[in-house]
Amino acid sequence: MIDLDKSSPIVLFDSGVGGLTVYDALREVLPQAPVIYAADLAGLPYGTKTEAQVAARVAGLLGRMTERYQPRLACIACNTASTIALGMVRDVLEIPVVGTVPAIKPAALGSKSGVIGLLGTQATIRQPYVDQLEAEFVAGKTLLRHAAPGLVQEAENKLRGRPVDRAVLKAALEGVSGGDKGLWIDAVVLGCTHFPLLREELEDVATFELGWSPDVRFVDGAAGIARRIAHLLEGQSFARTGPNRFVVTGPLAGADGLEATLAARGFGPVEAF
Repeated sequence: MIDLDKSSPIVLFDSGVGGLTVYDALREVLPQAPVIYAADLAGLPYGTKTEAQVAARVAGLLGRMTERYQPRLACIACNTASTIALGMVRDVLEIPVVGTVPAIKPAALGSKSGVIGLLGTQATIRQPYVDQLEAEFVAGKTLLRHAAPGLVQEAENKLRGRPVDRAVLKAALEGVSGGDKGLWIDAVVLGCTHFPLLREELEDVATFELGWSPDVRFVDGAAGIARRIAHLLEGQSFARTGPNRFVVTGPLAGADGLEATLAARGFGPVEAF
């Protein structure tokens, strides 16, 4: 790895604003680290694209971003992109690359009923990587998968100050709990980094509209990803020279409405990549 100065950033990459859940967790453990958040708004959403499309786009963009920003580490803060393109990106880049995968392991370990729901994009829930996680950590238990792409847009809306359509959330929860086994769900894996942005609304709909137990856990991996990044960068020095940066692909207008959300998280003005 090349020598990097103290202002060398961490790049957090996502298709949209979902990776802000990882950013928030990272700020808890590495508050002094300079961060460039890269939102591929021109490519959003990833969940409806083919594996080949996602892999080529993510590897290409991160390759160019690494050349431009000289980061010390890149994090693919997107479950869909990670489950598809993580291996390819690691082959291309010469810096550490941290991926994001559905938090099936902690959900299964903490499950008493043995029935776990997984909400994700269409692309994520069909990946062999998820099959591997299920085989390794859900043996003897039940994993109920459901594609809930509509939650991505609702999370994007929430951070732009727009109302959240609770009917979309209700449909997602009904979908993951369909059938008799769903009645025993005691954990739901939020298998897209966008989804934890809707945690309060999901918990509210589950309890008060669907009659679920308030003890049902909604599990995501943001804190674990942040700890992994901190571990890989242990002992390194950091120095921010200004606000953290938020860059987007496509027109800057794609980030309209995010001003308050970004300012509250310490970002400067939105920049074009």
